[in-house]
Amino acid sequence: MAPFVKPAPLDIKCTASNCDEDLHCFKQLAKMTPAQRGSCRACGAKLVDWGRVHRRDLSDAEHTFEALKHEYIRHHFFHTEIDNVALLHARRKGRVKLRDAVRDRLRTSIGRAEPFRDGTQTPKDGNSIFYAQHATATCCRTCLEYWHGIPKGRKLTDEELDYCAELVDLYLDERLPDLDDMPEKIPPRRKASPRTPRLL
Repeated sequence: MAPFVKPAPLDIKCTASNCDEDLHCFKQLAKMTPAQRGSCRACGAKLVDWGRVHRRDLSDAEHTFEALKHEYIRHHFFHTEIDNVALLHARRKGRVKLRDAVRDRLRTSIGRAEPFRDGTQTPKDGNSIFYAQHATATCCRTCLEYWHGIPKGRKLTDEELDYCAELVDLYLDERLPDLDDMPEKIPPRRKASPRTPRLL
């Protein structure tokens, strides 16, 4: 088995856009007028029915996912290959335990009124839940506020946490369709040796 080599960090930012490819950024700027809010901050395109998304209706999750995919960073996490470390983690958990892990992760990362270092609390790789959080805008309270209409500065209700968890679960079901319900026994990965080989 080849030694594990950590991949280079992912170079994608929440504020990235490529409007020519219909990939936008809807994160609001303080200087935006009320009329500009909800539009792409780069080109001004109005592509999201915010009232419909903010209803947080799980029976309309397909529409919410399509809306999310208009934003560059969300589109990236809906389509990029999930790294091997994240896949092995998911397989070790199995679908049932992964669902429990989703709820624990959301409770600690975005459930509090003022999460520690909000906006940076969700890594971009190493765990399939992280991919799901970025794709579904459940990664920080800023994304949660503008995408799902859940205000900052207060603890999430059980209903709001359940909604976020269901979105993450739907993403994981879509991206990991072959994941077993029960955990798989997978040997731990071998790390590359820090020693340099001796020259003979």
